[in-house]
Amino acid sequence: MGLGMQLLSWPDEFCAMLVDRGFSVVRFDNRDAGQSTHFTGNPGLLPLLTRPAAVAPYRLTDMADDAAAVLDAVGWPTAHVAGASLGGMISQTLAIRHPGRVRTLTSIMSTPSPRIGRPRPGALAALGIPPAASRDAAGERMVRVFRAIGSPRYPVEEQWLRDVGRRAYDRGHDPAGARRQLAAIRASGDRRPGLAGVRVPTLVLHGDADPLVRVSGGRATAAAVPGARLVVYPGMGHDLPRPLWPEFVGELGALTGVARRAA
Repeated sequence: MGLGMQLLSWPDEFCAMLVDRGFSVVRFDNRDAGQSTHFTGNPGLLPLLTRPAAVAPYRLTDMADDAAAVLDAVGWPTAHVAGASLGGMISQTLAIRHPGRVRTLTSIMSTPSPRIGRPRPGALAALGIPPAASRDAAGERMVRVFRAIGSPRYPVEEQWLRDVGRRAYDRGHDPAGARRQLAAIRASGDRRPGLAGVRVPTLVLHGDADPLVRVSGGRATAAAVPGARLVVYPGMGHDLPRPLWPEFVGELGALTGVARRAA
């Protein structure tokens, strides 16, 4: 999932729809999130947003290797790989770095480069909302963030967001972890040269109203991967609106059908 987010941010009901479509679903916490390994260091947010990180505790290549290790742990030689936001960047890197493990690639509201799809000022302000000091405050902070970066065409699911924020606080509250992940993004550079070598069926989903990773990020991802399919959703921001779930699942199902026919 995305920057600082835990596996909880993949909604259970959405995953159940994927299971009904025939998928087996594995969600996991990225390093520095939730119940995964946490690192040390507390980089400042403003320097990370305004210049490339000179020093990072790890890079996206390490996070992609983590994803490959998850596949090893569950005994899957290959998988249909999907990731959103930071998770999309990790998924792209996995397809570049471990091409034999990826059957299809789906990159959602992401970008191939920190220089493309840069945030709007309001989205940057949302990233700077002070960390929560309590469980309830974590729930309210989650609502504030997604009011700023979510989909203008679709209602903000405030109660679900509060619940996710509170549960995430219980599972592993580490505000500095998100900044370390951001350092990894800033230090990892442009993936477009590597994406040019990706040869698996690829789907790119993005909203035209995304203020955090603007739609140019999705367009650049699709342009970088030969034969990639780009779907842009009007009024979708930096979230997964419930009314669009059937379309997302349909697109993922169609993508795997392309992979089966090509095998």
